[in-house]
Amino acid sequence: MSTMWQGCLANTDYFEMRSSGGYDYGIWVTTPPGYDPAAAQAPVVYVLDGNWAVGMTAPLIVTQLDPMQPIQPYIQVSVGYAGEEAEHWERLRNRDLVPPDEPIAKEFIDAVEMAVQLGAKTREQADAYLAELNDSRGDVFLNFLTADLHPQIERDYGTAPNGHGLFGYSYGGLFSLYAWLTGGSFFESIGAGSPGIVSADSQVFARLQAMGDSRPATKLHVTLNDREILGDLAIYQNLAKNAATFLHRLPSRSGPVTSEVMHETHVTGLQASFLSYLRTCRAR
Repeated sequence: MSTMWQGCLANTDYFEMRSSGGYDYGIWVTTPPGYDPAAAQAPVVYVLDGNWAVGMTAPLIVTQLDPMQPIQPYIQVSVGYAGEEAEHWERLRNRDLVPPDEPIAKEFIDAVEMAVQLGAKTREQADAYLAELNDSRGDVFLNFLTADLHPQIERDYGTAPNGHGLFGYSYGGLFSLYAWLTGGSFFESIGAGSPGIVSADSQVFARLQAMGDSRPATKLHVTLNDREILGDLAIYQNLAKNAATFLHRLPSRSGPVTSEVMHETHVTGLQASFLSYLRTCRAR
């Protein structure tokens, strides 16, 4: 447990864990205000990109006490990277959050090259960043969440047996769609914020087509940002266009699939997207 994180984020524990696949992760666990599992057990909401997202999402656990729009109780488990790897979370997420065999769009490579030209990345960093995409293992990471991590959270924090959620943003949103399309019953609701469907040949389209007229019972909430749609960066334009295409190709938009447009950029939209997911899928 980290006393630093315990002090910075209320009701938050931190520990590190090695997956059955041999990867190390940093885990932040934020419990509801006054949580007592002996009185009432709460389900878990898993939040991806913990190194970036925990500070913006974990404090929103107070929405469970909002008298105007209360949210159902939940335990937030934010998953990121630990130790020296925490510095490289931006490229390691490519390995974990991207579905296997996901194509790398030209617009994405162009964006990475632009970062090199602007001095935001070194050539070595850019090459390492793209290398992770050539060996993406979203399937392995999904197994880590459900088969490795959750049993420990369930044991240590007395969680509810069902009602669990998942939220991811950008490539985390792509992972969320991938998890939804697997058709498993572990998650009751899934939030996909600005999902990183950069390529029109994304694996999510193939999986969606393979579903035919059926669809998972799991609730799915997809958000986009208006600056992605209306801005002049090709990578974000493609992301928004492909996410909209994904929604339009669903057999039906009624029932468990919802969506919303945030008034944000791709960078600033994470917190607004997470709050939209809570209000839409986890309102009391």
